[in-house]
Amino acid sequence: MKKLLVIAAAVLSITPLITTTAKAADETVVAIAAGNADFSTLVAAVKAAGLVDTLNGAGPFTIFAPTNAAFEKLPKGTVEDLLKPENKEKLTAVLTYHVVAGKVMAADVKTGMVKTVQGGELDVKVADGGVTVNGAKVVKTDIVGSNGVIHVIDTVVLPK
Repeated sequence: MKKLLVIAAAVLSITPLITTTAKAADETVVAIAAGNADFSTLVAAVKAAGLVDTLNGAGPFTIFAPTNAAFEKLPKGTVEDLLKPENKEKLTAVLTYHVVAGKVMAADVKTGMVKTVQGGELDVKVADGGVTVNGAKVVKTDIVGSNGVIHVIDTVVLPK
């Protein structure tokens, strides 16, 4: 009886993880980001740039998503300046520089230059069991949505 209770407790403890993963796979990459408080700055920027509909599209997309902490590393006033309507084109360039066409899972990432939706290239390096993108560290991988995948980065990467 004790063994049965332990097994039941174990099953119940992983059920939320299974549900969360299944739910995420049914949501677009934008919906996943919008549901995570760590991406509130990114989501505000995507809205300001008018990219919500695009990133809710069929894709697939691979997004290197900076956290709020990553945006806080930018010089003071940078985010506020980018969010101004007159800087929409510049904001769009910054955001689309974080997006690669196609769905690239962490296991498939290789060192090299990768073309972004913005048109520039990201310098991806795989070394010592980790990945960097233009020097930004990938801190979480393979958040799978219905139209792509998100890899979380610790720094905003800026087009050259």
